[in-house]
Amino acid sequence: MKLHELKPAPGSKKKRTRVGRGIAAGQGKTAGRGTKGQGARSGGGKGPYFEGGQLPMVRRLPFKRGFNNIFRIDYQEVNVGELNDAFEAGATVTAEALRERNLIRDVAKPYVVLGTGEISKKLTINAHRFTKSAEQKITAAGGSVNKVELLVKGAFATVKKLTKEQLVKLQSQKQG
Repeated sequence: MKLHELKPAPGSKKKRTRVGRGIAAGQGKTAGRGTKGQGARSGGGKGPYFEGGQLPMVRRLPFKRGFNNIFRIDYQEVNVGELNDAFEAGATVTAEALRERNLIRDVAKPYVVLGTGEISKKLTINAHRFTKSAEQKITAAGGSVNKVELLVKGAFATVKKLTKEQLVKLQSQKQG
């Protein structure tokens, strides 16, 4: 096969319709725009979300075009079964240890321990959050659970995620 022998697949190339070129062309006179009205005029018609002047649905429902909750905390997830496979009995599980074993991506971001899988080893686990089932499985295996304090910065600190005492402590740290 040579370059000059190449052809597009049959039916893939379609001739564009030239509207407004006389009655015989099939799209003459009004050119498929109907008679009069906004849609018949040049530049007529509103954008894709115009609903006759009422508040458009995309503005009524923020999730339609995307809504980002600025106060959401994205936890990295680690399952109890993964911890059982990755660590020896008696080990202490920290963010750095999890990163070394590729169980989490970023040491700076918070992580949660989920209850999927089984644990048979006695482990000391430090995490920002534990599910109830994970906590039960770890303590049943003889291990211990330590909740790491979640450092709240920026917009999070303005919401009631912190107690008044914690907010005062945070403000005093900034000043001192």
